[in-house]
This record gives sequence, structure tokens and C-alpha cells, in this order.
Amino acid sequence: MSNTPPTPRRSRRNRYLLMRHGHSEANADGLIVSRPERGLSDFGLSPRGHAQLKSLLADWHWPPPDRLVHSDFRRTAETAEWVAQHFGLPLSADIGLRERSFGELEGLSDCRYPDVWTLDADDPDHQGFGVESVTGVANRMLAVIAALEAETYGETILLVSHGDPLQILLTAEEERPLSTHRNREPLLPAGIVPLP
Repeated sequence: MSNTPPTPRRSRRNRYLLMRHGHSEANADGLIVSRPERGLSDFGLSPRGHAQLKSLLADWHWPPPDRLVHSDFRRTAETAEWVAQHFGLPLSADIGLRERSFGELEGLSDCRYPDVWTLDADDPDHQGFGVESVTGVANRMLAVIAALEAETYGETILLVSHGDPLQILLTAEEERPLSTHRNREPLLPAGIVPLP
């Protein structure tokens, strides 16, 4: 496959806000937690993450969401719970929003992320270290939006996911080469950005 991003939908029926989960226990421990067998039940939000969400919701300046869809990992589910409770929304988990799998690097220090990102810059289809390819992440993230577009109209939808998947999605939506996903400003924990 080429370095060309999958074709995003330019005329959308809905508005999307992308949110990274709050600071997590994995962030605090400096660990890579990307597999469901660890991420679904463990490594939720840290005390810092709770404080971030409390502050964010007290000073919310985005359009209020009509719908909230989140990764089913514990750190994203807990983040979504805070927002859902604040706005009185039901929760909806979607595995398409999960963390990128970092394969053999699971459980290792997060200082290993650049080892993968260096390979990403050369080939968005690589699966070095057994990681999920950038192209694969882009396709599943875009599929979540395509499904929402098919079933809803005129809503503001908040998608709660993880750092790498959100950067990859934004790169695809900006129609830039997927290999450049690390060139854009990272979305910080509890950060929100509108989908262009």
C-alpha cells in the first residue's frame, strides 16, 4: 500500500470532537499498555488524570456533545464516564477506537515509542516489533466515523481514544502522508481537538 492516506469523508453529516484520555496510571509509570488483556481492566486514570478532567469540565468551551463514543480500555472508559456524567449522556464503547497495539513492546518503558515512530516515518505499513501498522490504525479509526455517519445526522460526537490513534486519524483527515503522523503536535492527555 502507498503512503497515501485512506480517503476521508469531507462532507460529513455530523461534527466530531476528538479527545485523548486523561493522564493514566500507565503514563505515570512510563509504561506501554496497548493490549486489551491489560488495558481493559488495568491502568485507569491517575490522580493527575482525575484533576485534568475536573478542570476541563469546569471550563468546557467546546460544543456540548450529543453522543459519546470511546475506546473500551479502562483509561478511556473512565475518561468517558466523567464527560458522560457531566453532560447526562449514555456511554458507547467501540473497539475501533482502541490503542494502537505495540506488539513486543507491551509492558516496556514508553521510551521505546520512538523506535516504532522511526519505522513509521519510513513505512506506514510496517509491523516491526509486531506493532499494528499506521495504515491499519487509520483504516479502523476512519471506519468508526463512517459507521457513525451512516447512522446519525446533525450531532456533535465526542470520540475518546488514545494518543497515537488520534494523531494518525488527524493525519489521514488532513490528507497528509500517514508516515508523517508524528510531525503534528501531539494531543496531550485530556486534550480535545475538532476533526477538520
